[in-house]
Amino acid sequence: MTEIAELSKALLTPVIAIVATYIAWQQWKTNQLKLHLDRYDRRLKVYEEVRQILSIIGRDAKASYDDLLKFKRAVSEADFLFGPDIPTYIEEIYQRDSGYLIKLQYWSGEYRDYTQSKPEGYDHQKVCDGMHAKLIWLMKQFEPAKQKFKKYLDISH
Repeated sequence: MTEIAELSKALLTPVIAIVATYIAWQQWKTNQLKLHLDRYDRRLKVYEEVRQILSIIGRDAKASYDDLLKFKRAVSEADFLFGPDIPTYIEEIYQRDSGYLIKLQYWSGEYRDYTQSKPEGYDHQKVCDGMHAKLIWLMKQFEPAKQKFKKYLDISH
C-alpha cells in the first residue's frame, strides 16, 4: 500500500503538468478563434460600408459629402485588415478616373434641370453623360465587391 501511495505522489506532478499544458493549449486555441472572429467582424464592417455607399448611389444617384466622408472614414482600416487587393478596389471606387464617387459628386453638383438657371458654358449633355458613366460603373459593383471580399469573409472552410 505504501508503494502505491509513493507511486501516486510521483505521478501527480507529471499529471498536473500535462493537465496545465492542455488547459494552456485550449486557452491559446480559444484566443486564436476570438482573434479570427474579431477580424471577421471588422472585415464584414468594411464590406457593409462598400455596399452601403453603393446603395446610397443606387437610391439617390449621388452621395452627399457627408456620405463620402463617412465612407472614407469607415473603410480606413482596410489597409490593415485585407491584402492589397481590397484597399486598391476601395480606392478605385472612390478615385478611379478622377474618382467615381468624387466625380459623380462633381457632376451632380453641376447638373441643372429645366427649372434652374444655367451658368455660361453649361453643357447639359456633357454633365448627363458624365453622371451616367459614373453611375453605370458604380451600379455594376455589387457583384464584383462580393467576389473580391468573399475570400476574406468566407467561413465555409
